[in-house]
Amino acid sequence: MSRKIYVGNLGYDITNETLSEKFSEFGNVDSAKVIVDRDTNRSKGFAFVEMSTVEEAQGAIKGLNGTEFGGRQMNVTEAKPQAPRENSSRGGFGGGGGGGRNRY
Repeated sequence: MSRKIYVGNLGYDITNETLSEKFSEFGNVDSAKVIVDRDTNRSKGFAFVEMSTVEEAQGAIKGLNGTEFGGRQMNVTEAKPQAPRENSSRGGFGGGGGGGRNRY
């Protein structure tokens, strides 16, 4: 089990600070990060919390999953490792055609 926790179905007014306070009921919170849209700077409705120990993370998952916070019922589970992105070194752009040389 990991110390990193996924928190889904969050209200859009939840901040890093309020999330950290909520999870601190179960132990020491190393980090709490609400994920925001980079264009609108608005919450995407989910976050990641990292607890100091695996035991604290398990307690938070058991104690908070399905509970109401900010007007919504939270989904609290162990975070899964991020999948590697394709073409990350190329910036996501595909190859191109050669152009119009010697067409006629």
